[in-house]
Amino acid sequence: MKVRFLSAGDRALVIEFGDTVDRELSERVLGLEAIIRSRPPAGIIETVPTFRSLTVYYDPLLTSGTELQRSIGALLEVADSRRSGARLWQVPVCYEGEFAPDLVDVARLTGLTPGEVVALHSGTRFHVYMLGFLPGFPYMGDLPAQLELPRRADPRLRVPAGSLSIATSLTAIYPYESPGGWHLIGATPIRMFDPERPEPALFAPGDAVSFRPIDAAAFASIRRAVDNGSYQVENAPIAK
Repeated sequence: MKVRFLSAGDRALVIEFGDTVDRELSERVLGLEAIIRSRPPAGIIETVPTFRSLTVYYDPLLTSGTELQRSIGALLEVADSRRSGARLWQVPVCYEGEFAPDLVDVARLTGLTPGEVVALHSGTRFHVYMLGFLPGFPYMGDLPAQLELPRRADPRLRVPAGSLSIATSLTAIYPYESPGGWHLIGATPIRMFDPERPEPALFAPGDAVSFRPIDAAAFASIRRAVDNGSYQVENAPIAK
């Protein structure tokens, strides 16, 4: 697979690995980010992974795009295929009633029952490709093919924080109330982004996520625990 280096002004360099959304390509992006973080060339300020590329921001007084391309080209030869420190998160989700306003429509559009939609979604282990749109908003794939749908024709002006959504081949959780055009099939009581945490975003690119169905009573109980700071989202390291 050929890698492309693209200039993004005088302060950023984009390393592009391809033009598709798939796990192998994502692992290459995250592997390069991991080795850059462990062996940072001079002048690097920040790295931002996306579905198919890594953007590297740098200080033009300390390095140049040409010098950085040379340094990163050498690191590509030894980059691992997976980000170290990745974690598997077990996220509680209520797929019922007011928490899942589009579940019945999704079932109708896919030819499934609501229960089958929930079983397919909660039975899938998702890969966090990237964060974007809102702080801590995780783009996760890949949905089972039976659940793939285009975005809604009529986007909402207000999507509640914690809403679990699907569109195309992806699923996501809204960290804050915002406009949105994805199908809402559930909600989680946990906080996806908290500026007071050492790592404000709960997930990181390269993490894995599984969803655990809960009822409305469990949702309320977990929300109270989240609000008083006594709830910890279940998670474990992913073995390399």
